[in-house]
Amino acid sequence: MAESMEDYKTELEASFRKISEGDIISGTVIDVSEEEVTLDLKYYAQGIIKTEDLSNDSNFRVMEEVHPGDVIEATVIKLDDGEGNIQLSKKEANDVLAWEKLKTYMEEGTELSVKIAGIVPSGVVGYVEGIRGFIPASQLALSYVETTEEWLGKEVMVRIITVEEAKKKLVLSAKVILKEKQQEEHDRKIARMVPGTVMEGTVETLMPYGAFVDLGDGISGLVHISQISQRRIGKPSEVLQTGQKVKVKVLNTNDNKVSLSMKALEEEMVDVDKTEKVEEYISHENASTNLGDLLSKIKL
Repeated sequence: MAESMEDYKTELEASFRKISEGDIISGTVIDVSEEEVTLDLKYYAQGIIKTEDLSNDSNFRVMEEVHPGDVIEATVIKLDDGEGNIQLSKKEANDVLAWEKLKTYMEEGTELSVKIAGIVPSGVVGYVEGIRGFIPASQLALSYVETTEEWLGKEVMVRIITVEEAKKKLVLSAKVILKEKQQEEHDRKIARMVPGTVMEGTVETLMPYGAFVDLGDGISGLVHISQISQRRIGKPSEVLQTGQKVKVKVLNTNDNKVSLSMKALEEEMVDVDKTEKVEEYISHENASTNLGDLLSKIKL
């Protein structure tokens, strides 16, 4: 069978390709050992990356994190390492490429899984794209973390909040993701609340315009001053005090804010009292009328 030009396509492309020191090139991993990674560069020579040139992460484990078939971008250090291979460095390529990726991650709000690799004053460190990132203790959880040592080795989901390539500054935050999830759960709870529902709560804050009532389960609602009482009041503290247990009616949950009323319950109680009085009046009054009664009152 006659050989075609297609059979030599790879060889032809390789013959025209020129690789120079300093280039960032891409290759496919074909072999991994504790000492080095071998890449197929679709070139006459293979690429070699020494383990120490793979990552800045001191906890990096080549046998666990690099596998045949992976595609790696690396910088050409030497065209011949003395054994006919092209010597490469992923760390150097990272310094050029990683910062651009990090900027993109920050702009797009990408969530990243990071393993806590070290403990430093006022925070911890982890690596993203081979670049050392700092997570302040205030950004590790929803509240400030006093004992950061407990986090060593843990995997956390973070977002990038600061990227400054010139200063080699990368700051990460787990708190921003946790706060979003907390807010989503809070909004779901409010969405499940039905207007008209009567609830019991505790007055937690008094403001000139109304009272905030803690309904439990992380939900608070506002009783506007106009909804506190049927009688006109100048300020909420005239009838309420912090810590007081109150019954309230849910008016609405517009814009994920809970509006409450105590006045509505008072009005309902008044309506109930009126109804009871009417029923009592009717039940004790002789409402029957007959012909004898009428005739007895007529004087002839």
